[in-house]
Parts: sequence; structure tokens; C-alpha cells
Amino acid sequence: MIKRRKKKHALNAEINVVPYIDVMLVLLVIFMVTAPMLTQGVKLDLPQASSDPVDASDIEPLIVSVDLASQYYINVGGDDLEPLTAADVEVRVQKILRSNPAKLILVRGDKNVTYQQVITLMTLLQGAGAPSVGLVTE
Repeated sequence: MIKRRKKKHALNAEINVVPYIDVMLVLLVIFMVTAPMLTQGVKLDLPQASSDPVDASDIEPLIVSVDLASQYYINVGGDDLEPLTAADVEVRVQKILRSNPAKLILVRGDKNVTYQQVITLMTLLQGAGAPSVGLVTE
């Protein structure tokens, strides 16, 4: 009798990746369809103003406040009790910026002040030569 040797089959350690590719393509299509829907937001009528983005930091910023009656206040040496007109704010900010041109100016507005009033103040400050204008929040 002749003995036949049985061939042992080697283990197949390959992974079939075709199902994973199918899943990945389905997810890609889902994200491509839903992404434009996520970027749409609420339609707002935003106020118009030309301004530059804020990109600076300062240890002691100048804080200009606007209250509900649209009166402006400048915090200079802790004394900000005297209401100012827009022209006064512009002149004082220009004087302060002459001594320190990189001074950061922050706007502090009452929570009930309209968005347009805050934007108007920020535009006024940038017109006075402020290199950067930021917002103060609580």
C-alpha cells in the first residue's frame, strides 16, 4: 500500500476589505449630502460697517462703554462716569493712540443695546485709528 500524504492547506490570513470600502463610500455620500444643510443658518439682516478683524493682545486695554441711552464712556484711570459724544470719544482715543499706537481697545455694551449701536461704536474707534477693537462679555 502506498500512503498518500495529504496536503495541508496553509491558513489564509487575508482580510476581505471590499465590504469596508462599500461602507466607507456610503458614509462619504451621506456626509456629502448633509454637509451643505449644516452650513446654512438663520437668515439675519446684519448691520453694515467696514471693519478689520481683531488680532492683538494688551495687558491694560482701553475700555469704551455704550449704555442703553447710546451714551459713550471711556475708562481712563478708573473714571468712566462722564458721558461723551461720538466726536469726544474719537478725539480722546486718537490722543491715547498717539502715545501707544498698539493699544488694544475693548467695547463694553449693555446687553440691551442694539447690535447696530455696538457696530457703530466699533467703526468709530477704528476710524480714530484703533489697530484692534474687541468685545467684553461676562
